[in-house]
Amino acid sequence: MLQQFNLLAISGSLRSGSSNHNILKYLGSIIPANINYTIYNGLAQIPAFDPGLDTEDAPASVTELRHLLANADGIVICTPEYAFGVPGSLKNMLDWLVSSSSLVDKPVALITASLGGEHAHASLLLTLGALSVKVVDGATLVISFIRSKMGADGSIADKQTQNSVDAAFKAFLMAIE
Repeated sequence: MLQQFNLLAISGSLRSGSSNHNILKYLGSIIPANINYTIYNGLAQIPAFDPGLDTEDAPASVTELRHLLANADGIVICTPEYAFGVPGSLKNMLDWLVSSSSLVDKPVALITASLGGEHAHASLLLTLGALSVKVVDGATLVISFIRSKMGADGSIADKQTQNSVDAAFKAFLMAIE
């Protein structure tokens, strides 16, 4: 019997039909049967970070997120780049995690899919380093000009992009199994 694993996928975009959300849905469609794959949909409910509220009685949405992360064997982040940076909602979420051990030593795959993406990707790698995660070698990817690589139905239409996503995800899965 195969060991069960839990993956938590987080989109840096709040738009449910975004390219980033669709990439995460695609990954969920190719996941092995022994992996429970959950796309986190609570990013918009995370309040603005306030160190004064970062206590044992943190807001319920933050407590729930920390619980999901603690029970995950790995994390997949797929995000756009906004104005050469990380989307505010994603950075805010990560700020809430600094004082907890929710992400310490967690394997992470990072996909940045946007018009550009390099700046947000580099910034996220720095932030994830501050959180002591294990960014998996071979499981990071920048997909520039993402809209031209997605189909009208939300699928990955560009074969080279799909192959790159598949390879990064395979490297990630090999690291957690």
